[in-house]
Amino acid sequence: MAEFGPNGAVITPPSAGDYRRPPAKVKRVALACFICAIAASASVALVAFGLMTALRFAVTMVTESSGYASVGVLGGANFAMSLAALNWVLFFITIPAAWLAIGLSIGQFPHRHIIAASPYYRWSAIWGAILVGVTCSVFGAFASLGMQALGFWLSATLTGLFIGVLAGLICGALFRAIVRPEHQIRQVEIEAF
Repeated sequence: MAEFGPNGAVITPPSAGDYRRPPAKVKRVALACFICAIAASASVALVAFGLMTALRFAVTMVTESSGYASVGVLGGANFAMSLAALNWVLFFITIPAAWLAIGLSIGQFPHRHIIAASPYYRWSAIWGAILVGVTCSVFGAFASLGMQALGFWLSATLTGLFIGVLAGLICGALFRAIVRPEHQIRQVEIEAF
């Protein structure tokens, strides 16, 4: 039965959820998101440059020619790697986009008490693939319009996805190294008891 207090306000007994402790304050999340956004821009460029160097070396060894391919599957891969290697030039767009993606995905995990490493790596790789893959796909589609080449566009898209996954894994590892969620969350849980 409901009880009534002053001025007719209903007084209800406290529920079991009212006895929960407040959520843990996890430190360094905003700092980690900002540093990972900068690292995302740099790691995309470094991964793309490394892949471009490896592709050029492989093509040189196989075909014994020193030129890059500009059409076909190798041309699309070369286009995506060149586009991703120049990622740092548009830092005023890429860093806020990466900061937003990191902050709204893996930046929320420590506050939800997610300790396992796999969600951090999985979601950072997914967002890296989305950001880099979509960019390479759109610009690859515009570049292949005059050629009417499906292989060029598909190769540019898949190469962008691969570069984004590798850069995302690097950012996920950096985020976990800065925040150290398993240490902070367990420390808060031990102090609560």
